[in-house]
Amino acid sequence: MIGACTDLDDAGYWSIECWGGATYDSCIRFLNEDPWERLRTFKRLMPKTPLQMLLRGQNLLGYRHYQDEVVERFCYKSAENGIDVFRIFDALNDQRNIETSVRAVKKVGGHAQGTICYTVSPIHTTKLFVDQARRLQDIGVDSLCIKDMAALIKPQAAFDLVKGIKEACGNDLRVHLHVHATTGVTLVSLMKAVEAGVDCVDTAISSMSLGPGHNPTESFIEMLEGTGYTTRVDLEKVMRVKSHFMEMLARYSEFLSKVTGVETKIFKSQIPGGMLSNMESQLKQQGAGDRINDVLDEIPLVRKDTGYVPLVTPSSQIVGTQAVLNVLMGRYKVLTGEFADLMLGYYGAVPGEKNTDVVKMAHEHAKKEPITCRPADLLKPEWDKLRREALALKGCNGTDEDVLTYAMFPQVAPKFFLERHEGPRNLGRNPATGESETKPVEGHQGAITGPITYSVTLSGRQHKVIVTPYQ
Repeated sequence: MIGACTDLDDAGYWSIECWGGATYDSCIRFLNEDPWERLRTFKRLMPKTPLQMLLRGQNLLGYRHYQDEVVERFCYKSAENGIDVFRIFDALNDQRNIETSVRAVKKVGGHAQGTICYTVSPIHTTKLFVDQARRLQDIGVDSLCIKDMAALIKPQAAFDLVKGIKEACGNDLRVHLHVHATTGVTLVSLMKAVEAGVDCVDTAISSMSLGPGHNPTESFIEMLEGTGYTTRVDLEKVMRVKSHFMEMLARYSEFLSKVTGVETKIFKSQIPGGMLSNMESQLKQQGAGDRINDVLDEIPLVRKDTGYVPLVTPSSQIVGTQAVLNVLMGRYKVLTGEFADLMLGYYGAVPGEKNTDVVKMAHEHAKKEPITCRPADLLKPEWDKLRREALALKGCNGTDEDVLTYAMFPQVAPKFFLERHEGPRNLGRNPATGESETKPVEGHQGAITGPITYSVTLSGRQHKVIVTPYQ
């Protein structure tokens, strides 16, 4: 990626999202690369353009809630190392789970972008999302993002939602639209959002767009010709970035998504495209590859039982895994601990009414009571404990950054600390010979995300189910 940074910085983007989400995980799990050093490198090479990250609210970059002090320290160190714009979301759209992050970002002078996770269900209306936008504005977010992680937002819905938010919140609040391309309709949705007054949209360079990714930057810019709308992006520099990645991609073909076309099944299942391909692979490994359609039929039923949660990390993995177990084992014969926690309120408040019978099953499985408070209110201070544990690991450098790496990924960090001195790995292959290129490199794009291990109790015995996350 380093070879494209100058052109990216000069192209005129509002921001460049380059950190957070699964990129941090990929760095330490596969690339032996310090994610904080990666961020500092990007900041040095792209000083003119605000750098942006994706932050899962109280989950930060991990898969559980963290106590408030950990959240505050993470936001502080992220800003100190180079992040300017923090896109903050909660998988359930529970505003209580992002308030600490918003306050922490604003305290350190960062741009706090509040996020609505877009989804479709009988209870999700334009009015509901507009009300959420008003509440985010009330807590002081600097801008708003509509985050459509599964490519569900159709053109008219995009127009209505952007227009509704602009009318309710005023033109002073920036509104951004983030859409994936998987279902084939969202380039049109971007155009309708522009007509409704959206301030900014997310795109990806064409050589790494479409499929479960985003719509192409170049196509979006060309589409605006003759409409009266324009961008400040320099298309000539964008084309140089495209050429750079066209050359690089051949080295990483084995890591590229196999979902390259349009997948309209997602309108029903709402599973993000990357997770769809992972689920197919996992079912095949269990000798149940022919059950994928059964699972896709089961996911909306499980989602209804949860109160129509949006499907984004970690809720998409939790619902998807439970659907797989329902198909393979019988409906709710086996519950994951995470699904039980979701039903009992330990991830936050869900948008709709839960299935009370399933809540009762979750209570019996987890042996704990349902809660209605903010989940993080139940957490005891944990920074000192995390610091002690991290500093006891060989190779930990004692910085807050290393403590935060351990806090996010306690099972992966020890190995990373131990091997970090060997330098980043290049996992690409020489396109001519097909041989691995093992020479250490300064920067590398990771296209895989790390697995989550779920605990499952079946007939009194603990089992593990491994699911690969997709953001």
